[in-house]
Amino acid sequence: MGAGGDERPEWVPRRGRVLVLGLGETGRAAAAALVRVGASVVAADRSPTADAGRLAEDGVEVRLGSEEESLLDGVELVVKGPGVPAESPLAAAARARGLEIWSEVELGYRLLDRTPILGVTGTKGKTTVVRLLGAMFEAAERPYVLAGNEHRPLTDVVDELELGTWIVCELSSFALEDVHAFACEIAVLLNVEPDHLDRYASLDDYRAAKLRIFERARTKIVPRGMGLDGIEFSAGDPLPAEPLLPGSHNRANASAATAAARSAGLPDDAIAVALQTFPGVEHRLELVGELDGVRYVNDSKATTTSAARRAVAAYDAPIRLILGGSLKGEDYGPFARDLPSNVRSIYLIGEAADALAAALDAAGRSYSRDDDLTRALAHARGDAEPGDVVLLSPAAASFDQFANFRERGDTFRRLVGDLR
Repeated sequence: MGAGGDERPEWVPRRGRVLVLGLGETGRAAAAALVRVGASVVAADRSPTADAGRLAEDGVEVRLGSEEESLLDGVELVVKGPGVPAESPLAAAARARGLEIWSEVELGYRLLDRTPILGVTGTKGKTTVVRLLGAMFEAAERPYVLAGNEHRPLTDVVDELELGTWIVCELSSFALEDVHAFACEIAVLLNVEPDHLDRYASLDDYRAAKLRIFERARTKIVPRGMGLDGIEFSAGDPLPAEPLLPGSHNRANASAATAAARSAGLPDDAIAVALQTFPGVEHRLELVGELDGVRYVNDSKATTTSAARRAVAAYDAPIRLILGGSLKGEDYGPFARDLPSNVRSIYLIGEAADALAAALDAAGRSYSRDDDLTRALAHARGDAEPGDVVLLSPAAASFDQFANFRERGDTFRRLVGDLR
């Protein structure tokens, strides 16, 4: 892609600058892509220790630890990273000035040249479905690239695409907040359940952000029973093969992926191969060890009660359940009341322990307080019997004791390995 002069896309400001807000991996990729097309770029992050990578060497003006409105002076376009709330001071000020705000996927879309996007969103299951679709494209020997939320930023892959390549793109609600021209050839909505209520004013606002995936989409894949127009799917749909992944929620994921793959023209024999061989994604019902007849399962990505419900429902065996982490504003009462009888013991950790304990007390369920993952796992191992499942499915975020859910899951995997 050329840079400078008449080779610049028409939307690149000729005089003013582009401000990139947020210097996580996605923001850095967006800033680098803007430089490649000849834009004058200033990149800002409110953290004074944010990693700007090589942006300064590439000619980007980097401003760390600042949210001063003066950063908007001379700016014609704002590109906002997914970690920056819509009402952050600079985003709100930009909106008040009438500046257009794009998400990173909007920028990536503007840089594409006739490359079809298969977009996937939903509260849970996005990464699993995106990677399962990748396995289906692989089995069909069709060119594809994975991008978005848990993968490489869209702006990081646009220069590598060959003609005929599909982009399978994982789209969070945050990424969809500021799309304008972005359009999917095929758009998949897996589910909408309470989440990120610390960032959205209501569930309706969160749902509205998710549904933006269907704006300008050519084909829509939707959950049966939601009252949305499109090709419907459900866990009970017939499939060309039964998925290797456990749980009814993963059968629904497989049905959504199958509908999307068929819409992309993939044959059923390739879809069947992928369904039978795809092992799943780490931190999502990941079997990390088996010791003395007890299975140890890492479901650290289950940061909501709805995700933890699905994890518990995936097993008929007795469960030793580890719950807790940082709070996300959920009511634990219904979750505690609905825990099935095969959950034999519960171990609470982290900031959410008090709220979980109150809900479990009201539901008449016993539990132990173990403070951290090391103690909880040791306690669960002592209680577990052959045939049991020790399940880390926290129903809470991880930021009280870990950097993110991956670090929490990696720690669980390491601790299980140390049991041997």
